[in-house]
Amino acid sequence: MTQQVRRAYRYRFYPTGEQAAELSRTFGCVRLVYNKALEERTRAWYGQQRRISYVESSAMLTQWKKTEELAFLTEVSSVPLQQVLRHLQSAFANFFARRAQYPRFKSKKKSRASAEYTRSAFTWRDGKLTLAKMTEPLDIRWSRPLPDGVEPTTATVSRDAAGRWFVSLLCADTVAPAPATTAAVGIDAGITSLVTLSTGEKITNPRHERRDRARLARAQRALSRKEKGSANRAKARVRVARIHARITDRRRDFLHKLTTRLVRENQTVVIEDLTVRNLLKNGKLARAISDASWTELRSMLEYKCAWYGRDLVVIDRFFPSSKLCGACGTVAAKLPLNVRTWTCDCGATHDRDINAARNILAAGLAASACGDGVRPQRESSRTGQSSAKQEPQRATAGTPLP
Repeated sequence: MTQQVRRAYRYRFYPTGEQAAELSRTFGCVRLVYNKALEERTRAWYGQQRRISYVESSAMLTQWKKTEELAFLTEVSSVPLQQVLRHLQSAFANFFARRAQYPRFKSKKKSRASAEYTRSAFTWRDGKLTLAKMTEPLDIRWSRPLPDGVEPTTATVSRDAAGRWFVSLLCADTVAPAPATTAAVGIDAGITSLVTLSTGEKITNPRHERRDRARLARAQRALSRKEKGSANRAKARVRVARIHARITDRRRDFLHKLTTRLVRENQTVVIEDLTVRNLLKNGKLARAISDASWTELRSMLEYKCAWYGRDLVVIDRFFPSSKLCGACGTVAAKLPLNVRTWTCDCGATHDRDINAARNILAAGLAASACGDGVRPQRESSRTGQSSAKQEPQRATAGTPLP
């Protein structure tokens, strides 16, 4: 059965000088409105223990536009300014529900420059997108077509640190489930091998950051020598950002291809609930873990399984997947990270990663058969417990998500 999903299509575009200036003004106004609204909400919350609603924030925005100091807010489209207030409302809702930390102010240098336009603020005609306050459509590079007969409901324009411009078009798309199959796979995430499958296959970690590390280091050294505030420093900063963008693009492309393959070939995918935030506290492995991008891998598996009718089972983070003997069920007392092959007392010899992947699959299938544990509880990542894969304390599988 097909299902309706909201799907974003991201394209690169090349604005004219006039369009770039208009969008840059809009980005600045969006950041200003967000920060001022956050300041007012913070003052009300900590000073009066009072919550300010979106309606009150919108009324404040109207008053700000009438002042001489902030009259320039009327020069840009009002829709991105209203949208950023809605995003701030969602951020506070997540904070009060203890799903996120307190919202932070947007920095001009570090925050992502973006603006969101709803249907009332852009024109979509003959496959061309024209934003509010603009007379010409955006020069978009259509790397892939939009679905037939589908029009975007939201357009989000952004500029990354490398100076590249992107537009993300949110559309209501119809997704057909993938052909049914009986195959199931357990996945053990790692560093040397990005993932090890229960079939015995090991997929090597491309290590995209390491491949460009020398080039990145040279660019960063050159940046550090430039005088702050100079034009040469700005150029050097862009060079560093382009290297980071190259690494990010290649990593994302690899993960998309890998996760699409896993979802197409298997009806059930079983993974571990790893708390990457805690694992990054290991100073020796933090850089390699960040480059592996396990969080993005899991995120892709989640939405692709939901789209294509697959089952994603996530077992408890404390399940002893590496230490558990797949032959007799004995849990080894110690198994240091440098031990890649080990022999159980029963005589069975195991490849550490393959054994872990097979144990993950067995635990996931057992949990799924019992109706226990599809999609784990993410809030548990804030408990502060260690989540190292090799140091489990209990062997229960399947932590349910509320």
